[in-house]
Amino acid sequence: MPYTPAHKAETRARIVANALRLFVRHGFEAVTIDAIMAEAGLTRGGFYNHFANKQELYAEAVRSFGTATRNEGRIEVERRHGADPVAFAAGIVDAYLSRRHLENPQAHCPLMALPSDTARSSEAVRRAYRGLLETMIGMFERAAGPEDTGGRGRALAIVTLCVGGMALARAVDDPGLATELREAARAAALGLGNLPDVRDGAAAGACLAAPA
Repeated sequence: MPYTPAHKAETRARIVANALRLFVRHGFEAVTIDAIMAEAGLTRGGFYNHFANKQELYAEAVRSFGTATRNEGRIEVERRHGADPVAFAAGIVDAYLSRRHLENPQAHCPLMALPSDTARSSEAVRRAYRGLLETMIGMFERAAGPEDTGGRGRALAIVTLCVGGMALARAVDDPGLATELREAARAAALGLGNLPDVRDGAAAGACLAAPA
């Protein structure tokens, strides 16, 4: 008996969710199709019913992080800080550079976890990565407002501080230095954006707003 379209969609979504978790934790090269399918509780043979190859899955996994259903951290920031773009942007900076985000490998944002892999990947993967990046930049542009002609430049710098600060904090073996890196990046990002200090560290991995 053939599977229904709904069952096939659910299975595909399960593969994507488990693949993203493994890619973020281990990187593209280290994660095999066998490992992805085992994580999803499926057999390797079923993979090719959904994807032509691992690169195609990788691109979809990166894109999936931008959806509201995947990004629990973003939902938590919205719950705590509301829809006001300035408060929301401040909450994103706080959550992104929080210790909780650093210590939760399951929540690591692909922008921070996968740039080297992405640079060596296909055009589709790089396009998906750019889509996530532009979404995050857009959040800080909205906080600046349309009348701020320098808003995009500051938004670019804030995203760079968030992503780069957390990537460095994750890479070093000294917890004290990791804290200094996160705090310095956080202070600089809030200052650049003229954003309020809403420190609560409640959301982990609040990287992106859902695409419009």
